[in-house]
Amino acid sequence: MFKSQISRDEVRSAIEDKLCAQFGVTSKNATDDQVFRASAIVIREIMSRLLAFGEDKKPDREVHYLSMEFLMGRSLMKNAFNLGISEALIGALSDLGRNASDIFEEENDAGLGNGGLGRLAACYMDSMASLGIPATGYSICYELGIFRQKIQDGRQTEVADDWRSAAESWLVTRSDEAVEVRFGGHIVPHWDNYGHYHAEHVGYTTVTAVPRDMLIAGYKGETVNTLRLWDARSTTALDMYLFSEGEYVKSLEQRTMSEVITKVLYPADDHLQGKQLRLKQQYFFVSATVQCIVRKHMERYGDIRSFAEHHVIQINDTHPTLVIPELMRIFMDEYGLGWDEAWKIVTAAVAYTNHTVMSEALEKWPQELIQTLLPRVWEILCEINRRWCEYLRSKFGESEKVGRNLIIQDDGVHMANLCLAACFKINGVSALHGEILKTDLFRDVCSLTPERFTYVTNGIDHRRWLAQINPRLNSLVCDLLSSESYLQKPETLIRLADFADDTAVRDRVNEIKLLNKQDFAAFARKQDGFVLNTDAILDVQVKRLHEYKRQLMCAMLITRLQNLLHEQPNIDFTPRTFVFGAKAAAGYYTAKRIIELILSLADDVNHDPLCKGKLQVYFMENYRVSAAEALMPAAQVSEQISTAGKEASGTGNMKLMLNGAVTIGTLDGANVEMHERLGDKNMFLFGLHADEVTALKAAGYDPKAYAERDKELTAVLERFSRGFRDGKSYSDLVSGLLYGGDPYMLIADYRSYVETHDKMYASIADDGERARLSIINTAEAGIFAADRAVSEYAEGIWKIKL
Repeated sequence: MFKSQISRDEVRSAIEDKLCAQFGVTSKNATDDQVFRASAIVIREIMSRLLAFGEDKKPDREVHYLSMEFLMGRSLMKNAFNLGISEALIGALSDLGRNASDIFEEENDAGLGNGGLGRLAACYMDSMASLGIPATGYSICYELGIFRQKIQDGRQTEVADDWRSAAESWLVTRSDEAVEVRFGGHIVPHWDNYGHYHAEHVGYTTVTAVPRDMLIAGYKGETVNTLRLWDARSTTALDMYLFSEGEYVKSLEQRTMSEVITKVLYPADDHLQGKQLRLKQQYFFVSATVQCIVRKHMERYGDIRSFAEHHVIQINDTHPTLVIPELMRIFMDEYGLGWDEAWKIVTAAVAYTNHTVMSEALEKWPQELIQTLLPRVWEILCEINRRWCEYLRSKFGESEKVGRNLIIQDDGVHMANLCLAACFKINGVSALHGEILKTDLFRDVCSLTPERFTYVTNGIDHRRWLAQINPRLNSLVCDLLSSESYLQKPETLIRLADFADDTAVRDRVNEIKLLNKQDFAAFARKQDGFVLNTDAILDVQVKRLHEYKRQLMCAMLITRLQNLLHEQPNIDFTPRTFVFGAKAAAGYYTAKRIIELILSLADDVNHDPLCKGKLQVYFMENYRVSAAEALMPAAQVSEQISTAGKEASGTGNMKLMLNGAVTIGTLDGANVEMHERLGDKNMFLFGLHADEVTALKAAGYDPKAYAERDKELTAVLERFSRGFRDGKSYSDLVSGLLYGGDPYMLIADYRSYVETHDKMYASIADDGERARLSIINTAEAGIFAADRAVSEYAEGIWKIKL
């Protein structure tokens, strides 16, 4: 009845029906956008029926995955693929006189995320459904997702991205499950005859949280899970008195202030109003989620004390940490549990994934802000902190270890420390990251309860990031493995290594890569008007723009190559095109300056006659999931060059590896485990290790002295200061490196980087060796599938049997 049993004719008929019923048009006069929306409704209804039929198979234990980000990308082709009806859909669209690729292009990316954190959450939702794990994801239904990046006058500008207009076909509003979230007011204390404290919350304002559900079909459609996105609505649509008095704008003030909560992903927080809005977002999200989970639990089990037996709440980074005091509030204030009993349940139900060791990303909220906005939560936080302090003192005595691990300190509330106090498991996202958490960032608490600390190396949705986006390579893989088994058993990709020395297979791999580069060249021309040299090696660095990811160091390398071509125009030089894709946070000045420099450099190199046919630089405007899907199959070199010890894991490195790109990188994040699989023969490592970075800084690192010893580097930095053909100088970035301490060690790692780059290009200049490296990389990438990561969470943290 469903999934692959649905024929091409049935899909066509269903789309035609939706066009008539929903839009009042026929297939002949419908727009491509209407055909897309009708197709999405058809797919959504199939998933809704599967979800309804699965209701009687309610599991005894469920996962609740909380994340402020879910970078879902496009859903039409993905859901059709997982349901096994992608061929039927493509055929039906063809029968309707439509090109399927044109219809798929009508869908905007669901940009509910900023980068790797949100993309990881999306991959895990797919794997949880594909593995049959009963799970619900929770986040905010942002009206405007991650901004649309526009390049104007050689700079990044941010434009609002209204993703929801195209997403309406996927979202199911569940007004019957709406809840109220309270802000402000104050607490009136009451004591009963037994000496028990009761908190009465008065004078508060309320915001209605309305769930809008997006369904997630697992591979082969056996399980359909839900991503629940909370939309903020005002309890008062309009102040009629003010409106009747002619105060039209003021009459909408309460509504506007309520609905602004879900207006934008990550509002700027460099001012008080921004901080207040971010805190409101986080509490709105977790309060609505907890109320929903507890209500459904009580409807099914009727006993609040069994909550931890049936539910595990995984918080993705510190953004959802207020789930801890909110659970305590509901257990005590609404169900009458005592502190100890409530705390026992909470600490058995909540687990925490840390995603960063960067201090600025470990959230800290101003104490006064929480006191004002969340008075009851503040009371609970104070009591958690008091008891946590007593515990730490019992273990450490009057030590500095107590002070630095307190939840409330220096007029701030430290969210990571709250996780340390309450969560039954704390995990990093790669082996190196997990070790840093245990031996550095969280070393004090880890010494007390080491059994709580672990790691699960991140993973990617290999079905999307190979089978869907790289059909040519997928076809070859299936031919070589004699089946599609890798789609459910990604570890079987390792058998591809047996073909690494097969000349015919190598030739086929190179042919596929060339065809994929031609496809990407068409994408680049259509999107940005860029004419890509498909004969050049495609050297890629695509990720969020941050100083520690060191896009600037790659720009230094490119400038050095341009200088080299000027000094030795007849040098034997393997043609290469460097591709950047990155968005900088709107308020991150240095990151935006680095983008500006890369754009200036690209303009200079691409107009340089001595670089023509040899060196290109392409900055992809508005890098996003769908752009990554166009790029990854074509990529040949993967730049993973972050400062050792700064990248928690990375997932772009895994996607590029899966598609056969060779990696040049530092021993950082998941690069460590990639190197364990690939070895020096198949991966190119450079630079300081994490412990060496620490030691060099402790010894008094002087970047200026390093630079002065390297004439080639000095020439590069002088070029930055002097500027490019557009006349812009970047002396401020140079000064930050030479006189600002170079905190991310670009100067220290530069020489190792360029020498390793030269070594890598000497290797991949040979067609056969380049193909061999590509085969080995794809073969070894199976271990980095999200299915493996989710299985480790299920078995090691969630205690769910697969």
